Amino acid sequence: MMLLDAALRGTVVALLALVALRLARDRPHAWASRIGVVFAIGLIVEVVSATPALESSLPRLWRVPLVAVSVGNAVLFWIFVKALCDDDFAPRPWHAAAWLGAAAISAFNCANGWSTADVLGRIAVAVQRSVPLLCALLAAVAAGSTWRLDLVERRRRLRVFIVVAGIAYTVASLGARLASPDGRLLGTTATLDVAAMLAMIAVVAVALLRVGPSELFPAPAEAAAPEHARIAEPEADDERDTAPEPGDERLVARLDTLIRDERVYRLEGLTVAGLAGRLGVPEYRLRRVINRRLGHRNFNAFINSFRLDEARRALRDPAQRELPVLTIALEAGFQSIGPFNRAFKAATGVTPTEFRSQHLAES
Repeated sequence: MMLLDAALRGTVVALLALVALRLARDRPHAWASRIGVVFAIGLIVEVVSATPALESSLPRLWRVPLVAVSVGNAVLFWIFVKALCDDDFAPRPWHAAAWLGAAAISAFNCANGWSTADVLGRIAVAVQRSVPLLCALLAAVAAGSTWRLDLVERRRRLRVFIVVAGIAYTVASLGARLASPDGRLLGTTATLDVAAMLAMIAVVAVALLRVGPSELFPAPAEAAAPEHARIAEPEADDERDTAPEPGDERLVARLDTLIRDERVYRLEGLTVAGLAGRLGVPEYRLRRVINRRLGHRNFNAFINSFRLDEARRALRDPAQRELPVLTIALEAGFQSIGPFNRAFKAATGVTPTEFRSQHLAES
């Protein structure tokens, strides 16, 4: 059993190293890739430190940093899922604070060797063990809240697997540790634990080898929205499947009509399902066309590109110089001024008021 356990852990470490190298090579600029590399390294530390022979023989103080990293991995999992699900994600100081807090609590508990017979010890251990469960829940919320907006089909499937498998593993591993008197996984339980992790990492590793990096992470050129929203053929991209499906040309033309003539982007609460219903096609087909043929990765970003284009035209128009910015935003399809201002500045680098002043002064 010890040899089997060692072989499984060695395989997990090798796959995690492969995943980290692939992420670092393909999209070093993307936050999801960077966080994924750190997460993979943290998992390597966790897998090695959880070896039964090592865990039972190491002095307590030597285990402190290893336990801190292992518990901190739960926070990294949540942050990684947020980054994977949101192309515009950027870490905030409180993300680092959450990781440091989880690591510090677990390190403090390990260093003090709390006894669960003490009230303080029970509280400290309960707080530490609640971290993985809480982070798994937060990861599920982060994935579910934007899942329907994701237009990258393979990424949609991969992130569903990562979240579902990650939550299932977290709950099962936490239950096994709670059933153990000292919170350690020993013998067959430890081997089953690493076998489950190997199965998950193997699926992710195979997916990363099969899925092009542009399907998982945005390319640098996609960071800013174009000056003019267009429905047109994307430039050739070796990483994107540009071979048209039968009927895609007609679907693009019909979509262009809805956008240009009927201005459906102005509709409140417009969804992929609603737009697909108007076009009379399945959701998956519309997502595929918008993503592979038109080059968009997020449905809201796709719709907002047309709203912003209309707003830019209005702000440049001398005849509308007295029209309030709020009115322009609402007429373009935005529901409030806050999201409009944020989206406008992200696309142009200036506020709507600054944009109007610059262009009207030039005219």
